Amino acid sequence: MIYRLRIPVLAVMLAVYMSVLVCSPAIAGLVPSAASSTDMASRIRGEDIGKIQRALENKILAERLKAYGLSTAEVKDKLQSMTDEQVHMLSQASERLLAGGDGLGVIIALLVIILLVIVILKLLHKEIIIK
Repeated sequence: MIYRLRIPVLAVMLAVYMSVLVCSPAIAGLVPSAASSTDMASRIRGEDIGKIQRALENKILAERLKAYGLSTAEVKDKLQSMTDEQVHMLSQASERLLAGGDGLGVIIALLVIILLVIVILKLLHKEIIIK
């Protein structure tokens, strides 16, 4: 008798488990940090503006701004009228601009690709002849 009830009981338990425990979704995310005081907020804003000004010293960016018809004075005036969130977003974008490489990564990637081609040719018993 226990043998005959084993499969239906297991099916009911599995259905209860799937409907009660598995259906609740879990949502996770980062909580944005808030400045604890106005002094901290002004210090963070100052650091962000410093990062933006370092990015504005870049020759390519200065030329691009001139192409759009903006002078450095106009950019600084606009920077002072921006909210803290806008300044922080622009600071993060300028960090990515400053993090651009000098081409060394491209050279290393090309060398790795050439090395892989040579290894593959050697494994296929092909000869590389450079004249």
